[in-house]
Amino acid sequence: MVDHRFMLWSPKLLSVLVMAIALALLLQFLLKSPYDNLFASLLSAGKLAFLGGAAPDSDMPAQGGDSPSLVRTSYSAQPLPSPASSPRSPEKLAAISPAIAANSSSRKFPMENSPVVSISQMNELLQQNHASPSSSRPSLPSAVDHELMYVKSAIENAPLLKSNSGLYAPLYRNISKFLRSYELMDKMLKVYVYEEGDKPIFHESILEGIYASEGWFLKLLEANRRYVTKDPAKAHLFFLPFSSRLLQLTLYVRHSHSRDNLVQFTRDYVELLVRKHPFWNRTNGEDHFLAACHDWAPAETRGRMLSCLRALCNADINAGFVIGKDISLPTVYVRSAKNPLRDVGGEPASNRSILAFFAGYMHGRVRPALVKLWGNDPDMRILDRLPHVKGNKNYIEHMRSSKYCVCARGYAVHSPRVVEAILYECVPVIISDNYVPPFLEVLNWKAFAVFVLESDIGDLKRILTAIPPATYAEMQRRVREVQKHFLWHSEPVKFDVFHMILHSVWFNRVFRIVNI
Repeated sequence: MVDHRFMLWSPKLLSVLVMAIALALLLQFLLKSPYDNLFASLLSAGKLAFLGGAAPDSDMPAQGGDSPSLVRTSYSAQPLPSPASSPRSPEKLAAISPAIAANSSSRKFPMENSPVVSISQMNELLQQNHASPSSSRPSLPSAVDHELMYVKSAIENAPLLKSNSGLYAPLYRNISKFLRSYELMDKMLKVYVYEEGDKPIFHESILEGIYASEGWFLKLLEANRRYVTKDPAKAHLFFLPFSSRLLQLTLYVRHSHSRDNLVQFTRDYVELLVRKHPFWNRTNGEDHFLAACHDWAPAETRGRMLSCLRALCNADINAGFVIGKDISLPTVYVRSAKNPLRDVGGEPASNRSILAFFAGYMHGRVRPALVKLWGNDPDMRILDRLPHVKGNKNYIEHMRSSKYCVCARGYAVHSPRVVEAILYECVPVIISDNYVPPFLEVLNWKAFAVFVLESDIGDLKRILTAIPPATYAEMQRRVREVQKHFLWHSEPVKFDVFHMILHSVWFNRVFRIVNI
């Protein structure tokens, strides 16, 4: 049987295709394009166009449980600021790190073709979304809504900081606004915690391991008497007290490669709250929030939960994370629930002999490429695994004695290495496209971290060695200063990670409310 699609290939069309390919090759040669697969991409796109097709979205496996083959859906949740330059222009590279204007490298590693949002563009999106909130007006405006409007105005008109706050100003986007917001949160915020939900999925915490942040936050919030109220009429926020990790451990059927029952469970829970209480419908859930650290949480909190303020460890723009609404929850690997501050600290900048360090499982595409390109470099320790030592001391000592700690994504965008680097006073090097770092609402991440595109792994050493020693020393100082915001305490202390998570939720709620 003749495939009539190929009747489209007339001599005239073939000549056009040949000319297009020749032009692409010429452009690649003249511009020294870093994309080695440009020819293949154009040819593929040309075939699809001639055959009347469309390029499919690329899926990325999601980590968790026993099933890395589960895939996530690509989203276009928010418009992206238009880049002012080409992906490899000096201006774009300078935006990755203030100390860099790197040249192109011969070591290329082609990554996915999905759009990449730089840290500078993330900052622009945050400003845009807070300046033009898209939330709904409450169906019945209350005194609480008027309080939030007052808070918003007070933050926007915060006086310049004059007294010594004990915080290091270069770490923050605007330290005056942050302190004013934090002060008002500490004075005014009230949170209503739903009582509905049975253990172990609800009202129970796992306090150790990679997903411990959600457990610590749940435990400390439910025990808090300053912020929690029993009167929902006084609440600025409503908390959904479930654990995404316990949801996965309790309901996921191993080897099923399906999360449908987990997604349905969270949907049923929201429907229960909607039927039983009036609070959700008043704002369409926009004053409700959750804290979920498991990799699958973006999928488990779809549907009606998308209107919530979602604090997610897997803060992936391509998985539907909305900057200015959702909150990036720090992935803190807690090794001891009795002593979450164990081993915190590291060597001073002058005693760090290793340029860069990475060790970990070869999950995803980025880490194997990292080891392949840099595993034999004498100035860096880029490894797949370290020999096991009790208490993971070998790994910790490497972090403590390295200038830069590489935080490369695995199956998901988030990694405990970002916070581990900060805890061990090592400058984080984040290689995870479209990962939104924690507390973006207030922290100036470019002041103390280096961001490298996944496609620029081949430039890693050039980027790091281009940073002057004095700049590195200042960045390392800033890492030590920012550390206080990533520490869990058995009893929360001012500016610690518990308060910073709560503040980011508060801050986004304040700046999403519309005039009433």
